Amino acid sequence: MDKKVLVIAAHPDDELLGCGGTVARHAAEGNRVQSIIVCEGESIRFKGKNVNQLLAIEKARKVLGVEKVHTFQMPDQRLDTISLVDIITPIEKIVREFKPEIIFCQYGDDINRDHKIVSEAAQIAVRPVEHFIEEIYAFYTVGNTEWAYPMTFVADTWVNIENYLELKKEAFMCYTSEVREYPHPRSVQSLTNLAHYMGNECCLDSAEAFKTIRRIIR
Repeated sequence: MDKKVLVIAAHPDDELLGCGGTVARHAAEGNRVQSIIVCEGESIRFKGKNVNQLLAIEKARKVLGVEKVHTFQMPDQRLDTISLVDIITPIEKIVREFKPEIIFCQYGDDINRDHKIVSEAAQIAVRPVEHFIEEIYAFYTVGNTEWAYPMTFVADTWVNIENYLELKKEAFMCYTSEVREYPHPRSVQSLTNLAHYMGNECCLDSAEAFKTIRRIIR
C-alpha cells in the first residue's frame, strides 16, 4: 500500500489500546507507521516506583512494527497547565516532516483531561491545509472512553484485526505497570473481549472501531 500512518496519543499504552491491532496490520502490509506520545505517563501514578515507560514504549514499538515513536515527555495529567500552542507546535512539526496520509488520534470526549487536550491539539495540527492528509480517525481508549457520561463514542469504521490481535496483546503486556486483573477493562482478557465485541458488531471475529474525524477523497 505504501502509505504513511501517524498515531497521536496522550499517554504510553494509549497508542496500542486504541489502535494497536490496526497499527500492526498497517506495518505488516508494508505501510510506514510512526507514533507520537505526548505525556511521560509516570509522575502521577508511579512516582518513586522505578517504572520505565520509555523502555515499555520501545518494546511495544518493536512488537507492533512501528518505525519510530516520538516522545514529548510532557507532564502526566498536567497538560492543562501548558499553553495549547506548545502542544500543537511539536505535533505539527512531526506531521509536516513525516507527511502521513492516515492519522489515528485520541478521542477527545472521554473522562481523561489529557485526552481532551491532545485531541484538540492534534485536530489543529492536522487541519486540512496539510494537503497530504487523507484520513483522520479517533480511537477508543479502553478504561477511559467507556466511563464518560454521556457516552458519545459512536463508531463508523471497523478494522479487521483477527490476524493481529495476539500482537496487540503482546505489545500491551510490555507495559507491565498498566496490565490489570480481569475483569478490569485494561486486562488482557478484557482487550480480547472488546476486540471480539467490536468485530461482532459487523460480523467480524475481531476488530478495532474508530470514529471518523475527516476523510478526503481527492
